[in-house]
Amino acid sequence: MTQVLPDRTTLPRQRGTGTRRTVPGRHRPGHVSTWLAAPSLAGLALMLVYPTVFVVALAFTKSSLARPLQRFTGTDNFVEAWESLAFAGSLVRSVVFAVVAALAATALGVALALLLHARGTRFGVVGTILLLPLVTPPVMVGVAWKLMLAPVGGAFGGLFAALGFPGANPLGDGAGAFSALVVMHVWQWTPLVTLLVFAALLGVPEELREAAALDGAGPWRTFTSVVWPVVAPNVLSVLLLELVIGLKVFDLVAVVTQGGPGVSTIVSSFEIFRTGMRGSYEIGTAAAETLVFGLVVGVLTTVVTLLRARAVRADR
Repeated sequence: MTQVLPDRTTLPRQRGTGTRRTVPGRHRPGHVSTWLAAPSLAGLALMLVYPTVFVVALAFTKSSLARPLQRFTGTDNFVEAWESLAFAGSLVRSVVFAVVAALAATALGVALALLLHARGTRFGVVGTILLLPLVTPPVMVGVAWKLMLAPVGGAFGGLFAALGFPGANPLGDGAGAFSALVVMHVWQWTPLVTLLVFAALLGVPEELREAAALDGAGPWRTFTSVVWPVVAPNVLSVLLLELVIGLKVFDLVAVVTQGGPGVSTIVSSFEIFRTGMRGSYEIGTAAAETLVFGLVVGVLTTVVTLLRARAVRADR
């Protein structure tokens, strides 16, 4: 006779004590992951915590390049940095440079990513060519653009002459030099935005596009109602990255203008370099300027982070 087993759904549920049994020789996943992450955490502490503590110590002491940590000076270095007109001006120029460059690079990068995505889901040869400025060293970018903008023999000399500005020298006046640095920076870092936004566009569900097309939505309506809500958090993350890159610009200034003409292109990173590595080598003051500059960077990045969090909540 065949024995009929009762259905699992008809078996009475046994009430236990609520405790989970552990299998011998088995560890909790969290315990294992903590031990696996220990070497990385130790390396992070060594590479991040120690330099940060050392910079803070320099900022509160009389320190030079040859003799650091001579004596405690309290907030004297911060007062000197705050009263420095050169450093205050460099903060303003850094913020303006970073904001303008980040917005321009993000806008151009999004536009290029949309054009590339309209061609298909592959980045292709055109996309690869667009990445060439990104892999070019900043020093070479500065040298190449400086040669092209030279008033005599420069590649743009004929263009300026055709526009009615023969012998024009954009690097010869403050506004022109600052604008030229922004253009160079945007030219180099726009491909990064293009690459990241293109990857984000690949994550937009095709069903949403098809539904929008069935509803009669045009390209602009599809972008604003379907595509943008999905990729907006990614775009704001890229904007945050571009903002940080713009705030830490140093190579272009050092190679192209050395902060000139006058002080028109001295940004905070270059001013901190001048304070600590030129003249009196006031490392303590330079460390205080670094902390103040870090506070400004933190405020700006916090604003963008809050905007991104708002975009994520709106998408949900």
